[in-house]
Amino acid sequence: MTDLSREHDRLLIIDFGSQVTQLIARRLRELNVYCEIHPFQNVTDAFLDDFAPKAVILSGGPASVPDAGSPRPPERVFQLGVPVLGICYGQQVMMQMLGGTVLRGEGTAEFGRAYVKPAEERLDLMAGWFLEEREQVWMSHGDHVSALAPGFRVFGTSPSAPFAITADPDRHFYAMQFHPEVHHTPNGRSIFQNFVRVAGFKGDWTMGAYREEAIRLIREQVGDAKVICGLSGGVDSSVAAVLIHEAIGDQLTCVFVDHGLLRQGEAEEVVTMFRDHYNMPLIHADEQALFLGALEGVSDPEIKRKTIGKLFIDVFQKHAAEVGGAKFLAQGTLYPDVIESVSFSGGPSVTIKSHHNVGGLPEKMGLKLVEPLRELFKDEVRALGRELGLPDAFIGRHPFPGPGLAIRCPGEITREKLAILRKADAVYIDQIRRHGLYDEIWQAFVAILPVRTVGVMGDGRTYDFACALRAVTSVDGMTADYYPFSHEFLGETATRIINEVKGINRVTYDITSKPPGTIEWE
Repeated sequence: MTDLSREHDRLLIIDFGSQVTQLIARRLRELNVYCEIHPFQNVTDAFLDDFAPKAVILSGGPASVPDAGSPRPPERVFQLGVPVLGICYGQQVMMQMLGGTVLRGEGTAEFGRAYVKPAEERLDLMAGWFLEEREQVWMSHGDHVSALAPGFRVFGTSPSAPFAITADPDRHFYAMQFHPEVHHTPNGRSIFQNFVRVAGFKGDWTMGAYREEAIRLIREQVGDAKVICGLSGGVDSSVAAVLIHEAIGDQLTCVFVDHGLLRQGEAEEVVTMFRDHYNMPLIHADEQALFLGALEGVSDPEIKRKTIGKLFIDVFQKHAAEVGGAKFLAQGTLYPDVIESVSFSGGPSVTIKSHHNVGGLPEKMGLKLVEPLRELFKDEVRALGRELGLPDAFIGRHPFPGPGLAIRCPGEITREKLAILRKADAVYIDQIRRHGLYDEIWQAFVAILPVRTVGVMGDGRTYDFACALRAVTSVDGMTADYYPFSHEFLGETATRIINEVKGINRVTYDITSKPPGTIEWE
């Protein structure tokens, strides 16, 4: 697909391997500035000429600048005549390359919350900072700058970082030892606001503009050909389908594979919304018996995922063939998917878990890809969905895994356990909505545990399943923490589940904190 970003001023983020580099991009996108993340080894002089950035940000990273062979951006970055901002490792590599000195820790390491005080001289980049005596920041460094490069001056210090904020204002080069992109630096957003203002960005990256440009480019790419879309009912594939349908109408056919692992009433909701409300050509592939039969007796989570993934491809291919003559496959690929498929070091990335999607289908079916969301983050996809008129209740839905309830049902999957799980989950989500908490929570769900417990209900003895409630919050999607329900809420919810869901006699609440990649149970 033609690059939509060519229509906008572009900011380049050079990635040196920080775990929070994506947050830099998200902060900038929130300011309506288009940016892309590229690993340092891919950023050559030729790349810079083609990308033509209006500004550059150098990310943090785990390497040590004094080490031989440590990552470097091209010298050309500092010759482009555009503003450059170095963050943490980015500050250190900037100092080293421009004539300063970086030394190993030796008692100056800082990890976690710290406080920066201003120098006497003030800096435009820090407008809105130091309205009080000091600002809270988040540090994560072992090495430190010991001597500034020529032209740089100090604008902020911390107890272990005498060069916490430095700059060469004449060349619009800025560098800071802390991470302004994380929410632990509460006033970090204003740094990015000031930086893009200094760089002269128009702030024209809006979902209204994106919608118009995407529709035009989809039409140019597809022409009069047919397109098939794997519709899961999730936000990403749904927004992609509605956008493409707006562009090419009935040239698009959606294939909705119902594997029997969806939440209560979900299949009916998807069919009603897309076939009836949006009047889209939709194939509802009811393959519950096939999937549940293949999963019978399977308890290993990875085998579950791979079984579902393989069957999904086979089923999708079978039903997509009914369309006849399709030349394109539409996918709801997002920008984080694109970023995470590339290791910053150039080596193989670690696979946290296998994913259930339509991977491999384009090659097997001889199809070209249409991926109109591949330049967007999740929050931008939601904004685009609202722009397209999708209901807020749908756009704001909590994330749901591709393998569905299979990974919320540890151990062997049975129809009985799935029915119990669906009812319990529906009660839990209803409780969250009744108490007005749904939008405060990133993801909430019930897991049915692979154990039975003895209980007493009324005058009778029961031997039923236990279930666990999970709810997590996330500010940025990079980390997650449990939601602090009140005891009253948990007691009321547990009572409702035990009373309304036959088959459960015990309810627990999981309060562990996890990164979002492991929020799901398996």
